[in-house]
Amino acid sequence: MATWGCRFLLRRGTQLVSSRTAAESPAHLAGCIRTVKTTTWFEEHLTEDNQKFMRNIMAEEYRQQTAERFSPLKDEPWPRHEWTQGSRRVGLIAVKLGMAPIWTKTGEKHAVTLLQVQDCHVIKCLSKEEFDGRTAALVIGGKNVSPFHKSEKMMEEFRNAGVPAKQKLSYFKVSDNALLKPGTPLYAAHFRPGQFVDVTAKTIGKGFQGVMKRWGFKGQPASHGQTKTHRRPGASGPGGDPAKVFKGKKMPGRMGNTYVTAHGLKIWRVNTKYNVLYVHGSVPGHRNCVLKVRDTKLPTRSSSLLNPPFPTYFTEEEGDLEDDLYDDDLFVHTDPSITLT
Repeated sequence: MATWGCRFLLRRGTQLVSSRTAAESPAHLAGCIRTVKTTTWFEEHLTEDNQKFMRNIMAEEYRQQTAERFSPLKDEPWPRHEWTQGSRRVGLIAVKLGMAPIWTKTGEKHAVTLLQVQDCHVIKCLSKEEFDGRTAALVIGGKNVSPFHKSEKMMEEFRNAGVPAKQKLSYFKVSDNALLKPGTPLYAAHFRPGQFVDVTAKTIGKGFQGVMKRWGFKGQPASHGQTKTHRRPGASGPGGDPAKVFKGKKMPGRMGNTYVTAHGLKIWRVNTKYNVLYVHGSVPGHRNCVLKVRDTKLPTRSSSLLNPPFPTYFTEEEGDLEDDLYDDDLFVHTDPSITLT
């Protein structure tokens, strides 16, 4: 909660006088400036027991909202179809946690990025006619937030799906046999180790940068008569024939803060307990950013989708999986390396 205060400023000619001198001299009211005096969280002045009580109450309200009052999952489930060649599944919305090293059984070291699937649900199902006329789509939401940050129109969509308000909403194109009912939860077990995925996120903004940082230019010599041109791009080379600079030429400008997709990243490990994906290499975005994860589009890497959970992973059908699912080539530190007989 924030407490707002007001400071009145009085104008006399070109000078600003505080409200304390208002009674001393005639002046005209110039305006009111709102300032934030204090900013507190809802649990700041609560005891530890009351904080636990508030969190339990909110969690229970979310569970009731999802399971009982508004959730369309309480009605008859939608018909499910078998996976066929060319089927297109839905993706997930995850949060980037950071990076960590892993080792294979042959001793090779790789860097992986940890992506956690937080509160991911299906919000809306769009048919071909409602979306673009060519393919159906699903609206997926991830990471619960306060409903006070959303408009009433957005809250109506969440109420129809029977889920709490979400921070991120994204469209995922799916085939007709991979449609899911609004309110369906999505887990990290939607993907399996050994599978390849595409990750889309907004890169870290670098601001206005020169050509050496933005495009990797070598720069000009630091001596031999060079003056103030060490990090300059040099001649742009339009010449007299074109008499112009072609569009798309590498020049200084804004760097980063754009959506980038990393294609064909292998999943080495899936933690089903905390819904964490261990994805090969680095992915775009800063830590704690919200990103999209979906099956890869690369034709050479899509052969790993021979028998994926289709249309997604359902806990009531497949049962409880192990806490950690590993790739066959990944070295597991918890396994015994030496046995005595």
